[in-house]
Amino acid sequence: MTTHTFSAAKLASLGLLTLSLCATAQQHQHQHQHGPHGATPHTQAAQQALRSSLPLLDKQAFADAQRGLVEALGDEVIMGANGRPVWSLKGYEFLKPEAAPDTVHPGLWRHAQLNMTNGLFNVTDRVWQLRGFDLSNMTIIEGDSGLIVIDPLISTEVAAAAMKLYFKHRPQRPVKAVIYSHSHADHFGGVRGVVQQEDVDAGRVSIWAPAGFVHEAVGENVLAGNAMSRRALYQFGPLLPRSAKGQVDAGLGKTISLGSITLIAPTRLIEKPVETHRIDGVEIVFEMTPGAEAPAEFIMHYPQFKVLNMAEIATQNFHNLLPVRGALVRDPLIWSKYLDGALQRYGSRSEILIAQHNWPVWGQGRVQDFLGKQRDAYKYVHDQAVRLLNHGYTGPELAERIQMPDSLNQEWSVHSFYGSLKHNLKAIYQRYLGYYDGNPANLESLPPVETAQRSIRYMGGADAVLQRAREDYAKGDFRWVAQVGSQLVFADPSNQAARQLTADAMEQLGYQSESATARNAYLMGALELRHGVPKLPGATTASPDVIRAMPLEMYFDYLGVRLNGPKAAGKSVVMNWRFTDVKQNLVLRLQNSALSTSMDTQAEQPDATLTLTRATLDAISLQQMTFPQAVQSGAIQIQGNGAKLMELLQLLDTFPRMFPLVEPRPSQTP
Repeated sequence: MTTHTFSAAKLASLGLLTLSLCATAQQHQHQHQHGPHGATPHTQAAQQALRSSLPLLDKQAFADAQRGLVEALGDEVIMGANGRPVWSLKGYEFLKPEAAPDTVHPGLWRHAQLNMTNGLFNVTDRVWQLRGFDLSNMTIIEGDSGLIVIDPLISTEVAAAAMKLYFKHRPQRPVKAVIYSHSHADHFGGVRGVVQQEDVDAGRVSIWAPAGFVHEAVGENVLAGNAMSRRALYQFGPLLPRSAKGQVDAGLGKTISLGSITLIAPTRLIEKPVETHRIDGVEIVFEMTPGAEAPAEFIMHYPQFKVLNMAEIATQNFHNLLPVRGALVRDPLIWSKYLDGALQRYGSRSEILIAQHNWPVWGQGRVQDFLGKQRDAYKYVHDQAVRLLNHGYTGPELAERIQMPDSLNQEWSVHSFYGSLKHNLKAIYQRYLGYYDGNPANLESLPPVETAQRSIRYMGGADAVLQRAREDYAKGDFRWVAQVGSQLVFADPSNQAARQLTADAMEQLGYQSESATARNAYLMGALELRHGVPKLPGATTASPDVIRAMPLEMYFDYLGVRLNGPKAAGKSVVMNWRFTDVKQNLVLRLQNSALSTSMDTQAEQPDATLTLTRATLDAISLQQMTFPQAVQSGAIQIQGNGAKLMELLQLLDTFPRMFPLVEPRPSQTP
């Protein structure tokens, strides 16, 4: 009899992977020493043209990034408890030359150099930042009697290392408050490296967050978490070597740390649009900004320091409206309004602007200019995309036509180092009109494999298509070669010549990409076309803290996603669940091949009633035990037909971590 454990939400808000996965990924890098190719003459010419048009003589950002540096982290390796590295900037030494090589977009090269600035920084009196310890920044404000820590990074190991460096130069004072600026894991995951649960429970430390934080932090990527985790490998490129032909940056920072992800639930929530609170003697104005960069987020103004903290809605790049990993499309219109509100309310009262990524902006005039151009960038792409879709343009068409105006192209902070302009424009179309472009021919278009096979046959066969694609590659038409080459691969994934040519085209597109995430995606596609899908471990990436914080209804919603509908045809199960420790009851029903949950009720005539604790369910979620083991040990007590539980468990899919993206699946999922 086959049984299943429930591997709950893959913590995919950043595609955060386990250390074991990281180690295997590094092994995968070293297995393929023949590796990537150099830039073709057409790519070299494209990069040279960019060097002539970009404002590369503007060095202000380098001064800003270095300002206030007390001590650099350098190439220190931060280790985990298991002896494996969690974080290091080693391997990025290739970024030292000022001039970009032909295999990296000159603007991205500059940005990648700026993101190498790391260590402890004194922003102004009583305001400090730790940068370069993770994808995100940690901000520390010195209160009257202790410290206020804002966004404790992704993992506990890097958060503890950041605090250690801070205390090396500042007095040992207790942390009085932790503030989560928003619901993405790079802004809360390291909290247990900063404070302990018992101090929070005793009231010695308060945890502040925006309303809806826990639900969004836990739930944003539960249902599609496995797919997002896979796609996040393309977004951040952790399997790529750190080199001028590989991973150079991640836009918001260098990359992601690979340590222990934790969560301590907030004790104080900001619920009104604007709230002012005094925390350890420091006045903080919280302003909510939901629905832009994150569903639960706020910015902060510190009046006595004249510092505006924009969290993640205004960083040193044009952000994602739709991450490459996948997500719900974000709203650029409301994003622009939040930026305008910050400019109007705080611009004239702020001498410094900081964010929880990248480096600050100094000077009231520069702060106002920065906010205004950020606002205008999001408003421009929104309005122009919606203008053209109202003219009948489709997503790909409007993305081809719209460019940033010259006035914004000269502003480095709105360049697409993280988000991709074309990708964002298509996302706006998707937000308003969905995937369908209005052409009925696309209502029921054939799936990728059949489309590819028929298209290649109509085009005269694979050999003829490959010959024409090689000619176009020689002309530098890399976009079309990647597109038609992908058709060749999907028509016949064993066609090695097609795989290699498509990989070569994707590689050149990656080299020409200004967006770090687009570059990573292209280069990951090339790597997998050349070497196949990496074989990585399937261990759960879920954080125990995040699992424990997951609402029961969300748990059972995910169980429904795992139900194999065709296998469940004709089956019926009704089970009462009683959780004695949290005093919650529910009914789980399998009917018509759908698994539904009714909260706070019980069926009068169930097939079985399960009595257990939430702690037992969490242990099963974390793969510390299985359902049968819990039943056998008495941790789950079943009244009625216990075979129905086993029947249900046998209908649940176990998702493969490493499914193909640039070639067809070897077999269709039943």
